[in-house]
Amino acid sequence: MTDPATLALETRTGLPETLRFLAELYPREVWTGHANLGMTARFWLQRHDAFREQGRIMAAGLVDFREGRIEPRAFGPWLVPRLQRFLGELEGHHQIEDYQYFPVFTAAEPRLAHGFELLDGDHQTIHHWIDSVAETANGLLRSLDGDRDALLRASNAYADASGAMLAGLMRHLADEEDLIIPLILDRTEDGIGI
Repeated sequence: MTDPATLALETRTGLPETLRFLAELYPREVWTGHANLGMTARFWLQRHDAFREQGRIMAAGLVDFREGRIEPRAFGPWLVPRLQRFLGELEGHHQIEDYQYFPVFTAAEPRLAHGFELLDGDHQTIHHWIDSVAETANGLLRSLDGDRDALLRASNAYADASGAMLAGLMRHLADEEDLIIPLILDRTEDGIGI
């Protein structure tokens, strides 16, 4: 039995072996060229790659700001549209997965039901992190015209919140792909009903 603490998104290092039986048959190296990698799976992987890229851009922008390469008055207009888009797209992506795709995948392979419950729990954790990122980003934006100590505290709080969310999100995206893409390769998109 897997210890629930090792499955928490904050500490998880991958899916438990009990959920990797299809991933063992279809490792990442075979995904790209596999005949059953359909349009939905390709789109899914592209969305995940877009989240990874957006996360890298925002993390790099924060580093540039904290190291003085972006002035405070320029950072707010740079951050706000990127962060709003990122968080909004992430929320929408998770809602589609939770209400449309995960039930279909669970029906297609009931032995993976625990995995989809795990991913749904991840979405709840990520949602809490989104709230924290939004709150600390607003605090940072309010402090941009303030004193240096307040700006440093707000910058640290936002860096901690966004760093935790991005690290957890990267783990979640990888685990979700390791659960879903092998299932699609094994059963086909038509066979699953997507």
